Amino acid sequence: MSQSAHQIVFTTCPDPAIAEQIAQALVAEGLAACVNILPAMRSIYTWKGKMESTTEHLLLIKSQTRHYPAIQDRLRALHPYELPEIIAVPITHGLPDYLAWLNHPDKN
Repeated sequence: MSQSAHQIVFTTCPDPAIAEQIAQALVAEGLAACVNILPAMRSIYTWKGKMESTTEHLLLIKSQTRHYPAIQDRLRALHPYELPEIIAVPITHGLPDYLAWLNHPDKN
C-alpha cells in the first residue's frame, strides 16, 4: 500500500455551523474518513484589492487521494465562499494502521 494514496485537504469556513455541515457531508458520503474542525482562527489576506481580516474555522479533511476530485466538487457545491481555499497535501508517512483505517473507516 502506497502511503501517498492518502491526503489531507484543507479548507476554511466562515462559521462553526457551515464547518459542521461540510464535515458531516464529506464523512457521510464516504469521501473522507475523518474531518477535524479547528476552532476560530484569524485569517488576514487581500481580496479584490482590499486587506481583509476574518475569523474562520479550519477543516482538516483526511481521505484517500482518489477522492480528491469529488471532495473538490462537494466543497465547491457546499461552500459559501466565492473562492474557497481547497488545498490537498499528500500524506507521505503515517502510522500504518491509521492509514489502513483511512481506506475503510466503516470497518472498525
